Amino acid sequence: MAKKSVVLGVCGGIAAYKALDVVSRLVKQNIEVDVIMTNSATKFVTPLSFQSLSANEVVVDMFNEPKYWEIQHISLAKKADLMVIVPATANVIGKVANGIADDMLSTTIMATKAPVIFAPAMNTNMYENPIVQNNIEKLKSFGYDFIEPCSGRLACGDTGRGKLEDTEVITECILSRLNENKDLKGKKVLVTAGPTIAKLDPVRFITNRSTGKMGYAIAEEARDRGANVVLVSGPTSLKKPYGVNIINVNTNEEMLNVVLENFHDSDIVIKSAAVADYKPKNYSNKKIKKGEGDLNIVFERDSDILKTLGDNKSNQILVGFAAESNDLLENAKEKLKRKNLDYIVANDITSNDTGFATDDNKVTIIGEDKSIVSLEKMCKKSVARELFNIINNKKR
Repeated sequence: MAKKSVVLGVCGGIAAYKALDVVSRLVKQNIEVDVIMTNSATKFVTPLSFQSLSANEVVVDMFNEPKYWEIQHISLAKKADLMVIVPATANVIGKVANGIADDMLSTTIMATKAPVIFAPAMNTNMYENPIVQNNIEKLKSFGYDFIEPCSGRLACGDTGRGKLEDTEVITECILSRLNENKDLKGKKVLVTAGPTIAKLDPVRFITNRSTGKMGYAIAEEARDRGANVVLVSGPTSLKKPYGVNIINVNTNEEMLNVVLENFHDSDIVIKSAAVADYKPKNYSNKKIKKGEGDLNIVFERDSDILKTLGDNKSNQILVGFAAESNDLLENAKEKLKRKNLDYIVANDITSNDTGFATDDNKVTIIGEDKSIVSLEKMCKKSVARELFNIINNKKR
């Protein structure tokens, strides 16, 4: 498969140094990166820095003597699968919005038919200026995309919106856009992830070892394939995935309510969360004090979210997970039938290098048609990819 090509435009702002990290991250993902810098950008970071990371010549002056004959802004415009401007200043946004092409970067943006993404970074007052906002809205109406800036302390000392989005998020957005497989475009995918908690008192609660990594990987894969993704997440330390509608919950009841709100209009529902099956029968409004003897807690069954969905599904494809410590396939098959699922993903939680709190997983995917697909150990994003491949092949 041919390498994907990204043309990265760097404008003159203090955030220009952060574009180096974007180049580095993309190259590590086997993406070919060509960098175009404005003259003012070279005052902040040298072209040599970008050349060293990208292993490609950095273009600044469109009137330099070419090393071989080609019109560079045209050749780069044609080469790009995607063009990204990091950071995008008010100046370049204004130029493009008003059809001005007077340097290498603006002419290449004008000449390319590839998607273009702007990642703005500037002073808060400048970003909020109605002229800049009007230019941004104008470009959006023409089909240009924007990675909105964050709020925080800016280089000028002001605090507010205008800070360049985190480079990890920018890279995530780029990789998502480069994914050619958009077989979930127009579909709504509902995913649950992470643990839930069952409260004992205002201080203590019962939970489990789930980190949410598998569910987040599923949400990211669905997003990359063009889906509208709703991720219902229990408490985790994971970063919010870019371009995903994430709804945070804590308890079984909270997750049930949010899932039911989104279930009716979902096309695919994947329940990878490790939901608490039991909760304390009696919740103490006051902290339970330490006594001399043992503490006995009576638990009662909590809601079975997956079975509730199975009992009420219409045209949704419903996928469950079975984390088992023994009799993996037998238990998974029984759960598949009992909860009226289309697929169940079974994994052995006794393995030390897959499952909870790891980056890898080794699963068996069982279908209601008795099909069984056993996957070798792979990263959780790859597991998510294979799961959607199986679902989409079945749909056809």
